[in-house]
Amino acid sequence: MRVLRELLRQPSALFGLLIVVAVMTAAFAAPLIAPFAPELQMFDGLTSDGAPIPPGAKFWLGTDTLGRDLLSRLLYGARTSLIIGIVANGAAVFIGLSLGMLAGYMRGTIGNVIMRFTDLMMAFPALLLAIVLAALLKPSLWIVALVIASVNWVQVARIVYTETCALVERDFILAERSLGASHRRILVLHIAPHLIPTAIVWGTLGIATTVLLEATLSFLGIGVQPPQASWGNIIFESQSYFTVAPWLVYYPGVAILLTALSFNLVGDALRDILDPLQRGRL
Repeated sequence: MRVLRELLRQPSALFGLLIVVAVMTAAFAAPLIAPFAPELQMFDGLTSDGAPIPPGAKFWLGTDTLGRDLLSRLLYGARTSLIIGIVANGAAVFIGLSLGMLAGYMRGTIGNVIMRFTDLMMAFPALLLAIVLAALLKPSLWIVALVIASVNWVQVARIVYTETCALVERDFILAERSLGASHRRILVLHIAPHLIPTAIVWGTLGIATTVLLEATLSFLGIGVQPPQASWGNIIFESQSYFTVAPWLVYYPGVAILLTALSFNLVGDALRDILDPLQRGRL
């Protein structure tokens, strides 16, 4: 509750939180509030010349190149983006937290091997690596989530490793070791709870990165595949109509921008609230 009160006191965090709630509500309630099915190609969804219909009374955000309602596809695209964002980023945080904590605690050969592998992964551009992995595997919702998780865990592992190295030198950890506590007990009961704020912050900030990366992969044609709606593949399918039907690009682009911005604003606020070194600046 304290964290929520602090979030509500910051205008930027409040704005971001409202957008996050709105996007999540739209995503989960898409089957109830979407005016049409996202894959439905309507006979009156195109003009007599075969062009998309601009926003109007029946189609609030217009239609796409196949006569499908854009609003419905954006609502279901929000579901796709959030599923990938939460699943992929949650997996990335879990992997990074586990490997970083293990490397920082064990050190020695095990720690060096883990961190050198982390450095190797960080040497490759994340987008390029994601493109290669997505191209090698058959693109689908869960494959895209797996690909994004496999490239986004390295930053979390590096930060958790640094924090764990500092924690293992603390007196309460040394006392536990002297009492004969097992490694599992120390890691689970005494080190992991101190890393929860880091996991929460990175879990929030990482969703913005994940949404952008998913949209990029879908735009390049190696992400979520049509007819399943995704903000990225909506732009990909409509890029050739940018000059005659700009709403097909503007609306999904604004959705991506607002979603990424809102998660970043909430993540920055959580970092300031949960980090003891930052609290004095609030």
